Amino acid sequence: MAASIRLSSRPSLSGVARVARCFASASSSQPTPSSPSSSSPLFAENRNVQWVFLGCPGVGKGTYASRLSTLLGVPHIATGDLVREELSSSGPLSHQLKEIVNQGKLVSDEIIMSLLSKRLEAGEAQGESGFILDGFPRTTKQAEILERVTDIDLVVNLKLREDVLMEKCLGRRICSQCSKNFNVASINVKGENGNPGISMDPLLPPPHCMTKLITRADDTEEVVKERLRIYWEKSQPVEDFYRRRGKLMEFDLPGGIPESWPKLLEALNLDDFEEKQSAAACLVSWEDYTAKGVGDIAAGRAGWP
Repeated sequence: MAASIRLSSRPSLSGVARVARCFASASSSQPTPSSPSSSSPLFAENRNVQWVFLGCPGVGKGTYASRLSTLLGVPHIATGDLVREELSSSGPLSHQLKEIVNQGKLVSDEIIMSLLSKRLEAGEAQGESGFILDGFPRTTKQAEILERVTDIDLVVNLKLREDVLMEKCLGRRICSQCSKNFNVASINVKGENGNPGISMDPLLPPPHCMTKLITRADDTEEVVKERLRIYWEKSQPVEDFYRRRGKLMEFDLPGGIPESWPKLLEALNLDDFEEKQSAAACLVSWEDYTAKGVGDIAAGRAGWP
């Protein structure tokens, strides 16, 4: 998907919180389809990015959305994280969610909107600008609601072979102490039937987390297969929804993060932007260094930035 990238540091329109607030009223009205366009801009000129990441469970939406969130300075809002936070709490939805997740079923629109509402309103109160949505929308109903209340610039659909997805999901681990995600699977799938081979190194934890790793309750082979089946059944209409509007970019992951991240930045026309951000960070560090003074650093009165 070719596009002309226009980066902007102007503040975002704060309409994202209306996604949740308008859920009830939007559900009863008819959508107004957008005109398809093969040249939809990935960035709007008067606000920060408003993107959506789609993809099967375990494909790596969170990993790449989080990296782009940091690079572009916009919040990464993952509905999966919102569900897990509610599961670990004693909130009113926790028991109901446990039954749904352990059976590999999709969480209902009503529950997702309730969780998303809290997150968006909290972010708006803190002055958040733009967003990258991860795991939402999952149904055409959700996509229609989102379209009525805010503009989506781009929808990135990450794709990966099913056999690789299974290995990735079954290799996922969480540190019970710091809650960070890791993956113990070492994947090396040979190419066949025209499909290229894929290699992915494990994402191992630091030594102090190694003995504290746990497996998610929903990362069993039976549950993962059911989650993938339901996702593929539900996702096709959502993909078609955004494809008709000219906003869908499909991206086949060529491997792990070292192989996929540069390719994704290139597809998004962001490869030069990352280099400029790195150069800007180096400039800030040098300015800190010169502000402290060479003499202070040499004398040990100040450290390197």
